[in-house]
Amino acid sequence: MSKLVKSIRGMHDVLPDDSHRWQAFEAVIRQLMTAYGYKEIRMPLVESTDLFCRSIGEVTDIVEKEMYTFEDRNGDKLSLRPEGTASCVRAGIQHGLLYNQIQRLWYNGPMFRHERPQKGRYRQFHQVGVETYGIASPDIDAELILMGARLWKQLGLKGVRLELNTLGSNQARSEYKQVLIEYLNQHQELLDEDSLRRLQTNPLRILDSKNPAMKQMLDNAPALMDHLDDESRQQFDKLKTSLDAAGIEYSINPRLVRGLDYYCKTVFEWITDELGAQGTICAGGRYDGLVEQLGGKATPAIGFALGVERILSLLEAQQSQSAESIDIYLVLLGESCEVKGLQLAEQVRDQYPEIKMITHCGGGSIKSQMKKADKSGATIALILAEDELKNEQLTVKYLREKKQQSTVSFNELTKYIENIALWPR
Repeated sequence: MSKLVKSIRGMHDVLPDDSHRWQAFEAVIRQLMTAYGYKEIRMPLVESTDLFCRSIGEVTDIVEKEMYTFEDRNGDKLSLRPEGTASCVRAGIQHGLLYNQIQRLWYNGPMFRHERPQKGRYRQFHQVGVETYGIASPDIDAELILMGARLWKQLGLKGVRLELNTLGSNQARSEYKQVLIEYLNQHQELLDEDSLRRLQTNPLRILDSKNPAMKQMLDNAPALMDHLDDESRQQFDKLKTSLDAAGIEYSINPRLVRGLDYYCKTVFEWITDELGAQGTICAGGRYDGLVEQLGGKATPAIGFALGVERILSLLEAQQSQSAESIDIYLVLLGESCEVKGLQLAEQVRDQYPEIKMITHCGGGSIKSQMKKADKSGATIALILAEDELKNEQLTVKYLREKKQQSTVSFNELTKYIENIALWPR
């Protein structure tokens, strides 16, 4: 017997009993994006490796350790996309969407990172990304945060908190890096291997270390907030004023730096304590220099990404998730009934495209078909056997309520379905 081929570690199937939760979440996202005037963009899964080296940063963990990178038959170095912002910027520049324009864009799809799989962290994971280009003022920063707050409300999520920080302008951050490096050099004996590696290339990431042995030393490190340029400080103050006016609670986290090199000024994360170490379900910030960095004209930009698997895990933990409901199961007994049943089912679907109905296929006794009808979770079973066919009617059997079974004629079927109050479901 040949060996069973299984899915790749960290890459999961979404099975039929779970797919309805994904569909429901995606429907909420699509409605929310439409309500805020955002348009969908779809980018390829594979990009030039150079795109991510230039945008994310060559000394980040993503580029150094986590990207799926390979050479194609032409010898070109390609990578599966590890995140969506770089691809979105590349598409915007390539198709002339960004220069002297305001664009509100969003996307949804899989990303790939070769990380150690654990709860909330997978090698193929899904993100919803929201990106805005051409607006430099902090009102758009506030809008994106308000959009996140509205999403949690619509989903019914509880216990999600907002953390904010500002990284300042690129110049101010560059000057602060030198101050930070000088401080960290004085405490090299306390730095772990990762921190020593990042010391000269990406010292801000050291501030985000979870190593408890470094906590006190990092708590005493010079604060970026004390080295901000005036413009960034004013912008951050305006953002906080807008959030205060909208009643959005937040905390300032001076250690929040994000893991990608392109961020500047506003950064934020929505966090839960219910998912263990992988508690960030949404994160984002400004990347005003990225468009120019990738060959376009200087364009202000800000965005965020949602971790779909993490949000669905949190929803599952907080809510009782029932299987997707079926309204009607059509039981068909005999060949002639199967032909007529398919015809009737299509008439119902023409009249009520929103109805969820399973037409039994594959034959079987009435006992076996009724078992399947019950297992499907359907509200009612419609039964068509030879006697019903002769009388041009169906038997109606209620599966979830104690009601007497009845009959309905073929001609009255669609009207009957309208009147039995299956909606709202």
